[in-house]
Amino acid sequence: MLTIRHEVPKGLLDLEAHELYKKLEGPTLFHLEGRRTPPLFVSVLLHGNEPVGWEAVRSLLGQYQDRELPRALSLFVGNVAAARYRLRRLDSQPDHNRIWTPGPTPEHAMAAQVYEEMAKSGLFASIDIHNNTGLNPHYACVNKLASPFLHLAALFSRTVIYFVRPQGVQSLAFAELGPAVTLECGQPDCPQGVAHAREYLTACLHLAEFPSHSIAKREIELFHTVAVVRIPSELRVGFHGEDLDLRLVDDLDQLNFQELPANTLLGWQPSDPNVLLTVTDEQDVEVSERYFYLEDSELRTRRPVMPSMLTRDIRVIRQDCLCYLMERMQLPNTS
Repeated sequence: MLTIRHEVPKGLLDLEAHELYKKLEGPTLFHLEGRRTPPLFVSVLLHGNEPVGWEAVRSLLGQYQDRELPRALSLFVGNVAAARYRLRRLDSQPDHNRIWTPGPTPEHAMAAQVYEEMAKSGLFASIDIHNNTGLNPHYACVNKLASPFLHLAALFSRTVIYFVRPQGVQSLAFAELGPAVTLECGQPDCPQGVAHAREYLTACLHLAEFPSHSIAKREIELFHTVAVVRIPSELRVGFHGEDLDLRLVDDLDQLNFQELPANTLLGWQPSDPNVLLTVTDEQDVEVSERYFYLEDSELRTRRPVMPSMLTRDIRVIRQDCLCYLMERMQLPNTS
């Protein structure tokens, strides 16, 4: 399933994400030489409807077609098949950002092969680049709170999120090999997201090393993902209609990165007296009653929370989740 190449095929950089199937048979790992080693690892298009990473990379590589990269680059181009149709994933596929732990599918085996390749060669840092479908600021995510991870994140944004769930994500796996971040670059097809990601990659390629000192508290705002909110697949969910099990408020995605007070309205459950959301914490324990309650069919927050990744795209909600819940976190002493 995985193709490994040591050059960029002629004409590849002329293609947009949904056109890559014309040149690539599927997931492809490029090892490109540069002045410094070990390589910077970059993964793009783990979700086929999130083209920002590929657009940033092809713009950057276009500038280096006739000159040496400042650092070797290992580029993983992920779900080419889903990108063809501008979908997060095909119905027949697992989520390509949930396959980085052992599993039964060919995609899991492919991800293991990528990991083994990079474990063998070593890496300077790992960067996984995403769009999101709701209204969110640009931010970086880390899975460890060591200084190199935080410096790598702060180079992209003051807003940094620490998480350890869901398992199977690329950055969580590659955090065992070196500093790793996930970048969230706003909504698809936003030129500011592409420009921000390209500038960040250029800066990382020019880095010789990470600062040895701990990051200053004033340099970042740190948040901790404490729970994942999902909607059971059998429920009828939407924003309009009388026959829904759960009707969500129209401006749902405008609640992202807002510190919502207790009793904030999220939607209506017209015919069920129980909270229909499934909420799991970092230990995978069901904790929906800790965060939500019903009052006369109104679904409300029980305590102050800050959501991220809320979207109006029902397909994405079903394929991933409704949102993540975060809390502010004190910056620990790191080394």
